[in-house]
Amino acid sequence: MIFLIYFSLVHTANNNMTQPTLVLVCKRPALGVGKQRLAAKIGQETALKIAEALLACAMEDVLAWSGTVVIAPADAKDCQWATNSFKQTHTDVMVLPQVGGNLGQRLNALDCALRSSGFNQLIYIGSDAPDIGITDYIAASDAFLNVDTMLKPTIDGGVSIMASCKPWPDLTHLPWSTSQLGDGLSLLCQQNGHVIGKLPVGFDVDEFEDLPYLVVKLAQDQRPARRALLALARQIIQQKTSKQKVMMPSEGNYV
Repeated sequence: MIFLIYFSLVHTANNNMTQPTLVLVCKRPALGVGKQRLAAKIGQETALKIAEALLACAMEDVLAWSGTVVIAPADAKDCQWATNSFKQTHTDVMVLPQVGGNLGQRLNALDCALRSSGFNQLIYIGSDAPDIGITDYIAASDAFLNVDTMLKPTIDGGVSIMASCKPWPDLTHLPWSTSQLGDGLSLLCQQNGHVIGKLPVGFDVDEFEDLPYLVVKLAQDQRPARRALLALARQIIQQKTSKQKVMMPSEGNYV
């Protein structure tokens, strides 16, 4: 299985040496897997619906991508799931699972495997930043003419796009899942000789408080998966608000 994946990667890389490759780093949506900060506020089942809707947005981007796509599921057991899910939407899809370790170690291992197979221009995305659009992908692809690494910061201090034509430095000790990640990643890359560019600030969805912002930012987005996510976010916010009103003491208690 590993040999077949490696052979497929080499074959595809040889045909796409100078074209940017989109790499989707994702988890298979499941109860209790991912989005736990969100689940703490809205429950596991509703958080799963959000995770599924976010992944559908990422699949929408995969479908729109004209070049090679690499899907990197968090668990090797989900390779078949990734193959079944994404090969229906895109003909040029490779599946390469992540290995163990923290996110930095997993990205380093994935990046090393891809570059060793001949992929030179890699654009990494996750599945929790639905505001990413075609202009971001075009800018990230074009950036390789002038910079080594292009990052898209998020308002919470993270990043939603990591694009580079150079191998990543050791990402192990970066402050993952904190507000210092974006600055830390940018500084680390600069210290290792990368010329850095940055895309406009975006957002990702990790907390319940991100949902109202999502509603505002996606209000005019006409992409179908984004419309579905928008409707779901509005429904969750309305339900949460209604429950809070019911739980508030009536004014009569203070008279």
